[in-house]
Amino acid sequence: MALRPDEFYDHAVAVADSERRLPLARMTGWEISPFEPGGLRVAPLRPPVLPEPARHGEDPSDCNACRDRDEGIWFNDHWRLVRISGVGVPLVLMLYPRDHYDMADLPDELAAELGLLSTRIVRHMQALPHISRAHVYRIGDGGAHLHVWFFARPEGQAQLYGSWLVVWDDLLPEYPADVAEADAEIVADALVACHGGHRSPTSEPAA
Repeated sequence: MALRPDEFYDHAVAVADSERRLPLARMTGWEISPFEPGGLRVAPLRPPVLPEPARHGEDPSDCNACRDRDEGIWFNDHWRLVRISGVGVPLVLMLYPRDHYDMADLPDELAAELGLLSTRIVRHMQALPHISRAHVYRIGDGGAHLHVWFFARPEGQAQLYGSWLVVWDDLLPEYPADVAEADAEIVADALVACHGGHRSPTSEPAA
């Protein structure tokens, strides 16, 4: 059984300093870290907050993802794919169920399709010129409506490897939107060809 919130907090602050600051993460010493360890400080670890604050969209009637169920670059009856703008890496896409589900309550049919769709999205993103890898993230603390991130890592940027990619994305200047939009359309068209669906929520599905 996992530690209770108070037990977890006590366990963590046992290795903290007098200000409840934990030691720097080992990750800050990795060569792919965007930060040099000198001068970095860990924020004080705050005590647990219980009950946890509600996530956005816990009430489906107030869920932005449900409201926007007809926005995106690719659709089928169950899913929609959206390009995220204002990012620093070449392409960031987000996959949502069109109806209100989180990952733990996805029906088995949609859960199976999520696996297949995720694989195909990664495959088509990695087929784009000058993209080496597509990283997949599901976090879930900010919103109750399932949303799965797909980040494209630019070819040759070895410092952007791995788990620091999303931090580098936040540091980099905004990627040219016209280039990202064109690449997103290539991925969407490839999905129509291999998975079906359509490019607008009102179009007839591809044969």
